[in-house]
Amino acid sequence: MNEPVKLTKRDKEKVFWRYTIVANSLFNYASMEAPSLVYALSPALRTIYKDNKEYKASLKNQFKYFNTTPIMAESLIGASLAMEEKDGTKALEPVQSLKTSLMGPFAGIGDSVFNVMMNTIIGSITGSLALSGNLVAPPLIGFVWAMIMLFGVKRPLFYGGYNSGIAIVERFGDQLSRLTDAASVLGITVVGSLIPTVIKLETGLQMKTGKVVTHVQADMLDKIMPALLPLVVTFAIYKLLDNKKWTPTKCIFLVIALSLVCAFFGILTVPK
Repeated sequence: MNEPVKLTKRDKEKVFWRYTIVANSLFNYASMEAPSLVYALSPALRTIYKDNKEYKASLKNQFKYFNTTPIMAESLIGASLAMEEKDGTKALEPVQSLKTSLMGPFAGIGDSVFNVMMNTIIGSITGSLALSGNLVAPPLIGFVWAMIMLFGVKRPLFYGGYNSGIAIVERFGDQLSRLTDAASVLGITVVGSLIPTVIKLETGLQMKTGKVVTHVQADMLDKIMPALLPLVVTFAIYKLLDNKKWTPTKCIFLVIALSLVCAFFGILTVPK
């Protein structure tokens, strides 16, 4: 084995940017995200391993199955790089153990926090602004959010993983499952709270008893539970999507058709 090589700032930056740009683009169903991992790490590994056999052994090790949220993968890539930089081929087995043990919990955290919760919140904000006629704010917010994710989340995760190395397992291993559960609950809560603000649905039905007129929406449904109809519709769509015969496209056309029919007969009205 060759003497340990110290990677430069440029070497590490190259790894970060190569993975950030490619991420899930190099993907297959045998090793999932492994090709992206190898593409990102290969220049730095070539610097670490001057011997071709050691270099190939490292690449082969990185080509093993790897699948997690790309944002959280940054920390695992940084940690893997630090371990191989320090111990060379002796780190190959620990590197694989690190990725295998953490890619599942990290996927739970990344999917719940970033893919579900944060993307839903940002999407709802920009969508609401677009519906109100604001054409400048949505792309501006999207750009700012992208920069925050890039320099405020992904980059610190990469260098945090690199600086921590194997210590990331010892330090956070026991807390990952609890953090995943907490993030999942938070994400579901946020998505649920968006139903009454994003889905606007009211009925125009009235019940007449003599001279007494009862508005079903204001006098009955709103007093039972505000936004009851949006909740019922959301639940119905989720149940349809659970059926293999119903695709999102079919559900969209169903909603359009029912909306037109119900609006024509006065069953549904435009919310005030």
